[in-house]
Amino acid sequence: QVQFAESGGGVVQPGGSLRLSCVASGFGFSEFSAKWVRQAPGKEPECISVVNPRGDIIKYADSVKGRFTASRDNANRTVFLQMDTLKPEDTALNDCKKGGNIRVALPPKPGRGTQVTVAE
Repeated sequence: QVQFAESGGGVVQPGGSLRLSCVASGFGFSEFSAKWVRQAPGKEPECISVVNPRGDIIKYADSVKGRFTASRDNANRTVFLQMDTLKPEDTALNDCKKGGNIRVALPPKPGRGTQVTVAE
């Protein structure tokens, strides 16, 4: 059974940083691309980053480019998202998924994901 366990979210002031982690299980993690998807209240889900299986090709949505850095550790079946210079509009529920298409963004499943809140 494919499973992901996200962590690292929290409340931070504008300009602050957070580092999200996602541990995968139940499939050959190193064989697949992994993506981070976020969904803000009342908005459609947005895929903000895709990391290829080797971790050497990484794509970002324009909304986070230059501020967020994705990476992965295949030995530990983990994908990371370093979030810097956070803005209030980054407030969202974030989760990770298998997949390599940055144009595809399914919403987090109930009970999944880690919440990022950016506020004074």
